[in-house]
Parts: sequence; structure tokens; C-alpha cells
Amino acid sequence: MKRFWAPGMGRTVLFSVGVVTFVIGVYQTLAGNDPKVPMESLQRNYWLFMISLACTMYYRYLKQREKEREAALPPRAPLKPAGKIVKIPPRNKRRN
Repeated sequence: MKRFWAPGMGRTVLFSVGVVTFVIGVYQTLAGNDPKVPMESLQRNYWLFMISLACTMYYRYLKQREKEREAALPPRAPLKPAGKIVKIPPRNKRRN
């Protein structure tokens, strides 16, 4: 069975959803602001900010888990050159 998602795609989508919901929440809060009741628009859009916060926190959690997983792996051996390295002498730039 083929994988539909690339390995890091879930985190990218999660981060994107967090950013988009935050931007929409800020826009809706500023656009629907009533000077008579200043906190009402923030209360109406509170759920957008909470979705954004939850996505950001889960994104950071997944990122931290991946760092810990990479740290637990043994270090890789340095790469060796594939073949003999030949140095090409510089070309003589003097003209006659």
C-alpha cells in the first residue's frame, strides 16, 4: 500500500492550520470590534485562537519527539570519497 503523505507533511499541515486559524481569528476580532463592547469580538473568536494554540503546541511536541528520536540513534560514520581525488593544475593565463 502506498503512503499518501510524505514523512514531514503532517507537521507542515498542522503548522499551517495553526497559522491560518490565528490570522483568521485576529482579522475577525479586529473587523467585528464594537467600541461599546470591546471584549465581545474577542470572546466570539476565542475558539479560533484555541485551535491555533492547540495546533502549535502539538506541532512543537512532535518536533521535540523527533529530535529526541534522532539523538537516540548512533552517530553516522563520515562519508568516504568515492574515488581517487585528482587535482587539476591551474591553467596558464598568460598570453603571447
